[in-house]
Amino acid sequence: MRTQTAMAKAENFIRNETQYHLGFLPVEGANPRTVHMDRTFANSIQDGVSMLLDVDRELLEVMGKSLSDIRFTQMAEAMYSSLSQRKRIIFSGCGATGRLSIMLEAAYRNYFRHLQTNCPNTYEKVSDLSESVSSIMTGGDYALIRSVEFFEDYDVIGREQVIESQIKNGDTLIAITATGETTSILGTVMEAAQRGADVFLLICVKKEIPASRLERSKKAFENPHVTVLDMPCGAMALSGSTRMQATTLEQLIAGAALEEAIRHIIRERTGSSVPEEILWNCPINYAETFRHLVDSLSQECSIESISSYIRLEESLYRKNGLVTYFADDFLLDILTDTTERSPTFMLPPFRKYDDFISSQSWSFVKNPKFPTEEAWRSCFLRNPRCLNWKHDDYERMGISPLIKAGIPQINAEELMKFRIGKEADPERCKPEHNAAVWIGDRMPGKEFRDIRRAFRNSVSMVIGKEGENADFFIPYKGVKSPLRLFEHLAMKLVLNIISTGTMARMEKVTGNWMNCLDISNKKLIDRCIRIIADQCGLPYNEACLELFISLEEIDTFSGDSTNTKASPAEYTIRRLKKNRG
Repeated sequence: MRTQTAMAKAENFIRNETQYHLGFLPVEGANPRTVHMDRTFANSIQDGVSMLLDVDRELLEVMGKSLSDIRFTQMAEAMYSSLSQRKRIIFSGCGATGRLSIMLEAAYRNYFRHLQTNCPNTYEKVSDLSESVSSIMTGGDYALIRSVEFFEDYDVIGREQVIESQIKNGDTLIAITATGETTSILGTVMEAAQRGADVFLLICVKKEIPASRLERSKKAFENPHVTVLDMPCGAMALSGSTRMQATTLEQLIAGAALEEAIRHIIRERTGSSVPEEILWNCPINYAETFRHLVDSLSQECSIESISSYIRLEESLYRKNGLVTYFADDFLLDILTDTTERSPTFMLPPFRKYDDFISSQSWSFVKNPKFPTEEAWRSCFLRNPRCLNWKHDDYERMGISPLIKAGIPQINAEELMKFRIGKEADPERCKPEHNAAVWIGDRMPGKEFRDIRRAFRNSVSMVIGKEGENADFFIPYKGVKSPLRLFEHLAMKLVLNIISTGTMARMEKVTGNWMNCLDISNKKLIDRCIRIIADQCGLPYNEACLELFISLEEIDTFSGDSTNTKASPAEYTIRRLKKNRG
């Protein structure tokens, strides 16, 4: 039944939210190389893995162009200038790019920790720079592990986070958004520019495309204090999932610029003769090194290891089992991928320790060395940076709709309720089928060997030079660099493939569309509409109406005691196809 409420909501989205109709952006489209991803993975996991790596390989051309672009040079020089003046570099992002921003900050901090431990004489000369890189994630650090609904739709939230970060003249802001239109990120851009910072905006579409149709993008791009580095990379392997190729490209480009700035300031402070363990292989041919990475992962032995692991994880999920990853150095990388699985594939999100109602997340991440509070500090290499906004703050910013259901609980105390430390977690060991999975660049230590005894199964995956004794070994002799950039990229590519391949095997992907998509902002509402339109052969407006009808039905009929929600796109597609007979 087409209720008046659903019709009114659909009409409002069609007429009044045109700035969030994003199907014209290439990065939101369907990649022709992966149009049969679901069938490919169903027939051969190895072929599916190879297909995803082929799409990653296609980034090489745009990487080369971006690295030789004068705007890349300007960005690296601006970062160096901020360091030399004892100012700050701040990365800003939302969702996948927010997690990337946090990772870049942590990698920078980890480099200085390396200097302090292994090169104390050098560290003395640069210790004042150890806090010079920071990050802003829309929704604060809490959003690293749980999506904060609809925050990205408000530019004032980005502006407020810049104000709280006290960005000033001489600082450099690197804002990262694949689509070039994320409202909260553009808010950080405009506020930082207004405060006199050097602002760079990394996007993965030609800047003329969003600027021609989206007023917020046009306004930011035309700001004289903003340099837009557009890096058009085409459609994602999984349609619209910018956590994949777009964020890989942005991670390499932003990381390369930061490493160039580090190299410059270290040489300036220490002299021309710098020990290898300080700067390793800088400068690096980043595009060629990325080619080597993809080639390494494309070896038959690597593809077989990745495919075998996908088969293992699929078998556990099909038996209603749970996977608990364990990591140390790469916990943030694994946390990033596993958190993204919830909104991308409509899986239960990570559960707080005092939540006895919600479903367990299919996967979780823990550090076997430290209790939770210390594990979080080890992850960030600083204290958590969460938002503590009160009712009056939301009213002052004019975003009171966000607190209709109550003030979002996204402070540090709530973050600590996600027990990522070594504490026992009997609930994750309760199902008959469960597994502890170590992932790292080396074999696990005693801590994991002790903790795995609580699980029915345990396996190790090593992505690195030495790990022949691992259950799943993916050999990669990565080039060392200050941020360990290519080690992080190796981890990212492998995890992206594992999560996408496993979900394709679990029928969470149709063609190359993520039908099991959650809705947590206006951009995702639009994406859901386009998926329905594509899968059911409907005009956009008709698909929009059908989505809002489904949302009413889901709210009314499909709640259960575990708070499991139905996927709006999948529900709508099934309903429409059933009605057609």
